[in-house]
Amino acid sequence: MSTLELVTDDTIYELSASIDGERVLVAADDLARATGWVLKLEGLCRDDVCVPVADRAALVASDGGIDLEAFAHALRLPFASEPGDDKQPTVAVLGTPAEVRSAEMASLDAPPFTLPDLDGNFVSLADFKGRKKLLLAWASW
Repeated sequence: MSTLELVTDDTIYELSASIDGERVLVAADDLARATGWVLKLEGLCRDDVCVPVADRAALVASDGGIDLEAFAHALRLPFASEPGDDKQPTVAVLGTPAEVRSAEMASLDAPPFTLPDLDGNFVSLADFKGRKKLLLAWASW
């Protein structure tokens, strides 16, 4: 077993995981504790919502562990992982679904963020709550 840092909803959970090649496998109970999603006969369920799982064999390993990438795929969540080594744990990130981000962008509500200003001081969007804001973004690509 290896240590896994699972990042989801701006929270970092430290879980035990087994690494099988490219697969990151987590115990179903640990994943449910971290994400709220429980594997049932109906599929992946959280509260009153159940998402059917088309390829259960890809989701559940022979030892009963849940494949994080298949889990993310079933829930249509962005997923990224970085394998660990003797000094660093494996890190996996479950992102916010594209539909949620699209709805937020359509409402013109900017997501919360913090960036350094020209003097290197960190400034959060929330620092300007109740005031008019103009956000400019630029990229060289």
